[in-house]
Amino acid sequence: MKHSLVVATNNRGKLEELRHLLADMDVEVLSIQDVSKRPIQVVEDGDTFEANAIKKAREVAAATMMLTLADDSGLEVDALGGAPGVRSARFAGERATDAENNAALLAALDELTADAAGTRTGDFNARFRCVLALVDPFVRDGEPLVAEGTCSGKITRTPRGSGGFGYDPLFLVDGTDKTMAELSEDEKNRVSHRARAIDGLRRMLEQTIAARDALTRAVVG
Repeated sequence: MKHSLVVATNNRGKLEELRHLLADMDVEVLSIQDVSKRPIQVVEDGDTFEANAIKKAREVAAATMMLTLADDSGLEVDALGGAPGVRSARFAGERATDAENNAALLAALDELTADAAGTRTGDFNARFRCVLALVDPFVRDGEPLVAEGTCSGKITRTPRGSGGFGYDPLFLVDGTDKTMAELSEDEKNRVSHRARAIDGLRRMLEQTIAARDALTRAVVG
């Protein structure tokens, strides 16, 4: 029997990516819209990806009383002191589109290089970082389990590729000559920050499901 797993996000790209990454596990990945008639809005006011992921997982788990997975992730550019960081989804404003955020990133890098002629794309080292938080309201008193993954690369000044979402068209993946948006789905699911975080979460998810099954048997039996 598949176990239902709610993903605490309104980002369709993240939801579909997590569905693919968890396709080999005994879970049915559901959106918030699948399980709640009313929107569940969580204010992401944490200073770290971990704080935001835990907050989202806890609030959605409390609202739905279901096993919940939350993702908080973003881009960190060394030359910008780690920005956009936790503000990656709203770097250009609270309701910014991917295109607006990409434009804001390039503008910020242009400011850095205005007085430094000759700065190369390769100088803009960056990484995607993902933190996943898993919360079960009936197991471990709802305490979260956390896993993290990163993918290193560099920022290109010219967007390339039509796949992915967010900053993917600007992110050259280390060890390849492609941006994240140019990778096939299989390639991305081998190297992405989210794929690596899922790898770290698998055992925790399996143990949580086993604990749920044991609790159900104890109640029924």
